[in-house]
Amino acid sequence: MFIIENIWLILFVVWGLPLTFYRSKFRKIVYQTDRWTINIKPYFGKELKALFGNYYPENRDYLKLRNFYRFYLIVYLILFTAYITFHKDNQMNGLKAGSVIPSFILPDQNGNLFDINSVKGKKNLVIYFYPKDDSPGCTAQACSFQDQFEVFKEADAVIIGISAQSVESHKEFALKHRLSFTLLSDNGNKIRKQFGVPTNFLGLLPGRVTYVADKTGKIIYVFNSQTQATKHVEEALRILNQTKAVRLPGNSLLN
Repeated sequence: MFIIENIWLILFVVWGLPLTFYRSKFRKIVYQTDRWTINIKPYFGKELKALFGNYYPENRDYLKLRNFYRFYLIVYLILFTAYITFHKDNQMNGLKAGSVIPSFILPDQNGNLFDINSVKGKKNLVIYFYPKDDSPGCTAQACSFQDQFEVFKEADAVIIGISAQSVESHKEFALKHRLSFTLLSDNGNKIRKQFGVPTNFLGLLPGRVTYVADKTGKIIYVFNSQTQATKHVEEALRILNQTKAVRLPGNSLLN
């Protein structure tokens, strides 16, 4: 399943692996040297002219490698374009402000099944997806949510953290940092995909996204930032406070 869903990324990476080898051979011909140090020298002008021109018309090795190098780069560009397009399509299908939180059931850090419908439509929801238990950014984010736990409680909001780690990992993470809120184990990233949470760094790192939903179960705000881990907490509180201040019966604030 992982291979099928990430086929363009895998092809892009695998096809790119030999690029250093072929480029090294090409640069040695172009710059007329056998030294490996040519690979780290910042010379590009002559290399580009040789790649797109006909620098050594009598050198068969040069012509053969140049043509192969051109073909190699064209295929590489096609794979890169396909991956970016596929990745962008996935992001466009993600849940946005105005969407309704979908139904799902996942095990929490205590091994109990948690049904989102038990709180959806009754409480404000702050659902945040994070990459990994006990990593620096995720720890800072979780501790920041914990520091503001009572403030979220006063806003009648439930905090739910979701990542792909096991129940045991979540339990250890929660005990270590004394987390009072729910952590859900999304094995296989099924719910992450259901929400359409994007990935970062060419699909290699799970995204960090927070969804704030009102008491109707409708998403009123989405915050996406991989690096600003603690700002997820600030943004969630800001939106909840703003909604509380301006919301009228039957209406919800969309951002």
